[in-house]
Amino acid sequence: MGILITMLHLLILLTIPCTLAYFRVPLLTWLAAMAGVTVVGFLGHQQFALGIWIMLIPLLFTLVLGFLSLVPIRRKLISQPLFGWFRKVLPNMSDTEREALDAGTVWWDADLFSGKPRWKKLLATKKPEFTDEEQAFIAGPVKTLCAMLNDWEIRQQGDLPKEVWDYIKKERFFSLIIPKQYGGLGFSPFANSSIVMMISSRNVTAAVTVMVPNSLGPGELLMHYGTDEQKNYYLPRLASAEEIPCFALTGPTAGSDAAGMPDTGVVCMGEFEGEEVLGMRVNWDKRYITLAPVATVIGLAFIAEDPDGLLGSQTELGITCALIPAATPGVETGNRHKPVGSAFMNGATRGKDVFVPMDWIIGGQTRIGQGWRMLMQSLAVGRAISLPALGTAGGKMSALFSGSYARIRRQFSMPIGYFEGIEEPLARIGGNSYRMDAARILTLASLMEGEKPSVLSAILKQQLTDGNRQLINDSMDIHGGKGIIEGSNNYLASAYTSIPIAITVEGANILTRSMIIFGQGAIRCHPYLLKEMEAAANADEKQGLKDFDQALFAHIGFVISNMVRAFFFGISRARWVRSPVEGRTARYYRQLTRMSSAFAFISDLILATYGGRFKFKEKTSGRLADVLSHLYLASAVLKKFEDDGQPKEDMPLVHWAMQDSLYVIQTRLVGILRNYPMRFVGKLIRFVIFPLGLPYEGPRDTCGKHVARLLLTDNPSRDRLIEGVYMPSADDAVGLLIQAFDANMQAAIPERALKNAFGKAVGINNYAEMVERGLASSIITEEQAELVRTAQSLAARVITVDDFEVFPTQKITE
Repeated sequence: MGILITMLHLLILLTIPCTLAYFRVPLLTWLAAMAGVTVVGFLGHQQFALGIWIMLIPLLFTLVLGFLSLVPIRRKLISQPLFGWFRKVLPNMSDTEREALDAGTVWWDADLFSGKPRWKKLLATKKPEFTDEEQAFIAGPVKTLCAMLNDWEIRQQGDLPKEVWDYIKKERFFSLIIPKQYGGLGFSPFANSSIVMMISSRNVTAAVTVMVPNSLGPGELLMHYGTDEQKNYYLPRLASAEEIPCFALTGPTAGSDAAGMPDTGVVCMGEFEGEEVLGMRVNWDKRYITLAPVATVIGLAFIAEDPDGLLGSQTELGITCALIPAATPGVETGNRHKPVGSAFMNGATRGKDVFVPMDWIIGGQTRIGQGWRMLMQSLAVGRAISLPALGTAGGKMSALFSGSYARIRRQFSMPIGYFEGIEEPLARIGGNSYRMDAARILTLASLMEGEKPSVLSAILKQQLTDGNRQLINDSMDIHGGKGIIEGSNNYLASAYTSIPIAITVEGANILTRSMIIFGQGAIRCHPYLLKEMEAAANADEKQGLKDFDQALFAHIGFVISNMVRAFFFGISRARWVRSPVEGRTARYYRQLTRMSSAFAFISDLILATYGGRFKFKEKTSGRLADVLSHLYLASAVLKKFEDDGQPKEDMPLVHWAMQDSLYVIQTRLVGILRNYPMRFVGKLIRFVIFPLGLPYEGPRDTCGKHVARLLLTDNPSRDRLIEGVYMPSADDAVGLLIQAFDANMQAAIPERALKNAFGKAVGINNYAEMVERGLASSIITEEQAELVRTAQSLAARVITVDDFEVFPTQKITE
């Protein structure tokens, strides 16, 4: 009996500090609580049959806490040695890395890093909506433009038709982000994204042509950093398309490593408009520049130098941005590149000893050396709009194309979509498309609130363009031979062959995943890491030590709290975690909170283990990036479901997306711990976060079947899933597919009646005979017969592929 009482009191003594850690109470509250436990224990140890040795535990705990509460002593004995060590091991950071870290803001990503996400804050975020003007533009000019686009002809001609170029300029598609006061449309990020998404669903070439001037480029840079004179001159001309812009950053030897670009601008005096003025002599060699072949004004990034000290004592001035008219002497527009699967204008631009007056520097002379910061700030917004819109369009069109085709195309007398082998990719298409659109909309909501979420925009770009690749590949597998034959009947070829473009540009996805998402996220979003780094870099060592001490012990408490929370959530399976909603999605909020704590705990341990070497642990960084990404994607799914009014019919999509994200998170965490440098410690950490084993299994087959069925039938969930893409009424390949799907739905009842009557399914090869027999036997009416004829004849046209005349030199001659 005494042993049981002793064990019970030990459990109580353990529970108290764990509870304090769980709720993240301040240090002084810890001290008061443990001191109280110690006093009560010593006064009543005989009454409660406690051994005096048991009370030494809270006493020791209290003494340690008391010592830590003596800040000056703690700072001298603990923080000061650690401060010196931290300053030595802190990795060197280049100017471009530092400016990239400083760019943008943090938002929901900081909550995910906290281990304690505030779900009510997320759900309170306003869902983005169109203004009447934006809605009218999408319903009018955007749909008109889409109707003018013929994907096959554009790829064959290698350019947009002249009438399309003229229409884009006339309707000011290049001015989506330019304020109305300068003649632009002044649309919101949500409208910008939705416009690009709809055009992308029709033709990638037109979409890229429209998105580039409205993304990272002269317009964006001028709006935020240009002088009044530059804004007043260029923005109206850009809005009216009198000027066509491009932005030149990448060169043959400098892609991801912008600091290594060889393009230079040397400060000097030169002649401009008959006068000698201060400027720069600029030389550059850039490639992969979209719109360069047709650009009239070039936004250029280069490294400014001042060897003669004309601006001061500093000789290396840093990356600088300028606007240079393409007709300037010394500027050469190079030959055109041909991006795979697309025909948008892309090429090289070069400059030899081009004199650039100071007035051409974006923002004027005071902005020299600030180019990289300007670009990163702009990228934090632009990267969340254009390419994610293109990726989401690919997902939505995959759902439309593959669901429709899998319903129309029959093998073994049944639609191929009913085979489990096809159900599997259909489920991926449906679930991923829902998740991608949810993430797109949530990130746009943050932009509408004035945020510039640099980490989230990187997640969005990487995940949605990679997601597009997965879904287009799945679509190709479902379509089989239909997808691999070129011609006007192939609505997948362009999207398939152009996939690598979005994955490569604006930060290649390999780089974004393995270095940027977690590398930047850990510093920007962690509640204490950046404070510690800033303290270590403080030139005032005394103040730096004070700040470091405060951040360090808050950080230690943070780690302990997340460890306790992760373990408690693990043994309880997060059953008692608060959810902001009730019903079928409540458990997903609880599980994401659990994984947020596990992620925060493991992140700190990984960073502490590797220290400065973590910069080169790109595989581990990539896995951590996947965890953070799927915590965000899953959060977006729950937000979208609430914003849409919790439609019951969308639950298969929600279940699939959430279960897949949780499984990915679990898999990446296990991978991190399997490769932990100290194997025993890795196993111990795994026990802390998964004490009852691995809880997530991914979507079940039955869930995938339900998702696939949504794509194979006409229903509100399918309508919401493909909302925002262009639905042509013309008799082209996509319009024909849509007509055939609708006809198939309408003919389902009479076709079932014929099958039941004659014992075989209606198909392209036998429908004429079966219709006549059905009419003769009064099984179907004439109206129903016409529905069957229409459905089967359209199906025959859909499965048709193009053929071409053999070239004379290829003909076999006798």
